[in-house]
Amino acid sequence: PVLRWLPRYRRAWLPPDLLAGLAVGLTAVPQALAYAELAGLPLQYGLYSSFMGCFVYFLLGTAKDVTLGPTAIMSLLVSSYAFHEPVYAVLLAFLSGCIQLAMGLLHLGFLLDFISCPVIKGFTLAASITISFNQIKNILGLQGIPRQFFLQMYETLRRIGETRAGDAVLGLSCLAALAALRAMKSRLPRAASAEPLAARISYLIVWVSATARNALVVLFAGLVAYSFQVMGSQPLTLTGSIPQGLPAFQPPRFSMASPNGTVPFQSMVEDLGVGLAVVPLMGLLETIAIAKAFASQNGYRIDPNQELLALGVANILGSFVSSYPITGSFGRTAVNAQSGVCTPAGGLVTGTLVLLSLAYLTSLFYYIPKAALAAVIISAVVPMFDAGIFRRLWRVKRLDLVPLCVTFLLCFWEVQYGIVAGVLVSGILLLYSIARPPIKVLEGDVLLVQPGSSLHFPAIECLRDTVCSCALTASPPRFIILDCCHISSIDYTVVVGLSELLQELRKHGLSLAFCGLKDPVLQVLLSADLEGFQHFPSWEEAERCGGAELGGGRADPFTSTTESS
Repeated sequence: PVLRWLPRYRRAWLPPDLLAGLAVGLTAVPQALAYAELAGLPLQYGLYSSFMGCFVYFLLGTAKDVTLGPTAIMSLLVSSYAFHEPVYAVLLAFLSGCIQLAMGLLHLGFLLDFISCPVIKGFTLAASITISFNQIKNILGLQGIPRQFFLQMYETLRRIGETRAGDAVLGLSCLAALAALRAMKSRLPRAASAEPLAARISYLIVWVSATARNALVVLFAGLVAYSFQVMGSQPLTLTGSIPQGLPAFQPPRFSMASPNGTVPFQSMVEDLGVGLAVVPLMGLLETIAIAKAFASQNGYRIDPNQELLALGVANILGSFVSSYPITGSFGRTAVNAQSGVCTPAGGLVTGTLVLLSLAYLTSLFYYIPKAALAAVIISAVVPMFDAGIFRRLWRVKRLDLVPLCVTFLLCFWEVQYGIVAGVLVSGILLLYSIARPPIKVLEGDVLLVQPGSSLHFPAIECLRDTVCSCALTASPPRFIILDCCHISSIDYTVVVGLSELLQELRKHGLSLAFCGLKDPVLQVLLSADLEGFQHFPSWEEAERCGGAELGGGRADPFTSTTESS
C-alpha cells in the first residue's frame, strides 16, 4: 500500500503528519506504561509494544488514521492468558501474528462477520468495568489484590480501610483533570483563520494541552512524586526502575526455564489454550472495526484482508522486539484523525518518539506514581461503556439482548467463556431463523404459500408441515401454489423434501404448482426430475390453471391470510 500513496506525497501533507505523529506519541508513551501494568507485565514491555506497529502500518496499512499498539482490551486478554510472564506474552504475540497473517493470505476475514454486534458490545461493556475496577487498587494504593474480578471486588471492599491517602488524593485528582481536559477538547470551538493571532495561539495551546492530556497529567504527577522524594518523604506508590535502552532484536523464546525444569514449546502452546483463538480474533475485530469507522467517516475505503496482513506482520515482527499482542487503538486513532493526519507517515513520528523515550527517558519514569497510570487507564476505558446499547436493542430487536447479556455476564467469570457463549447464542438464533422462515399463506379459490426467505435443509420440514396442515384442512380441497419469488437457492435435502411433499399431496388428490422460480432454483428442480412437477412464471397464471383444474373459472381474490414462522 505504501507504493500507492508515497510517490504522490505532497509537501503540504508534512506539517499535519508531523503534528499528528507527535500528538499520538505523547498519548502513546504514558498509555503504554499503563497498559503494561494492566497486562501484568514489567512496564518496559508496554513501550516495547508501541513502536513496531507504527513502522509496519506505515508500509502495509490502508487507513491513514489507524495506529497500532497496545490497548486496554488486548492488555486485559494478555493478563488472562499469559500468566503475567513476558515469555508467554511475547510468544502469544508471535503466534497471534501467524494466525492473523494466515487469515489475511487466505481471505478469511469474513469469519469475523459471525461475531455479532451484541456479542462485541457485551464483551466491551464487561471489559470496561473489569479494567476500571482492576485499577481501583492502584488508585487506593492497595497491595496484594487478586486479579480475578469477583475476588478482586471482594478484597478491595474488604481492605478499603487500608487506603493510602496520598495515592487516593493524587489518583482522584488525575481522574478529575483528565475528565476536565477531555470535556474541554470536546467543547473547544475551532479557531477561524480570520481571527487574531492571539486567539489562534490560545486555541493551539488549549488544543495541545487537551490532546496530550495523558502526558501532561503523568508529567505533573511525576513532578509531585519527585518533590516528595527530595523532601525525604514519599506518600505515593511509584512505578520504580525501568531498564533503559532498546530491546534486542531476537526471535521469541519457544521454551522457558522454570524451577521444575524447562517448559517446552508444546506445553507453552497448551498453556495458552483458547487464548490462541480469542486474542487474534479480538485483535482483528478491533483493528477492522476502527479502520472501517474512520474510513467511512473520512470518505475513503479500506481493504480488510490487507488490514489482516498488516496486523499479522506487525505482531510477528513485534515479537522479535519483545512486544506483546497489539491491535488498532480507538483512542490514539481518534487523536490521529483529529490532528488532521494526511497519510500513515504520521506513524513514523510516533514510533520514533517511543524509541527516543526508551533510549533516554526511562530513568525519569521511576517517579511516575501508579495512581496516575491507573487514572490514565480508567480515563481511556470509561468511554467504552455504552449503557445506551440496552435501550437501543430493546427498541430495535429485543432478542438481540440475549447474546448481549450472556456475553456481558460470563465475561466477568472468564473472557473466553463470555465470547464463546455469546457467539453460540447468536449462532443458535441465526440458525433458528433459517430453520423457521416466515411463511405467508393466502387462502382463496387456490391456496398460495409464500416462504419469506431462501430454503435450506433445516426449513423444509417446517414448509411441509405448513403446506400439509393448510391444504388438508381446507374445505373444499384447493389447488396449491408455492410462490418461490424469495427463494434464491436450495440444497439436496430441500429437493428431497419437495419430492415427498408432492407425493403426499398426490395421495390426497391435491396438486402443487411452483411459480416465480429463479433460474438457478428452476435448473436444480428440473435436473431432479420430480414426479408431478409443474411451474409457472407468475402466481396469477398458476391461479388460472389451478382454477381450471378444479373446474372453476377465474379464481376469486384471496379472502384470508395466515402467517407461520
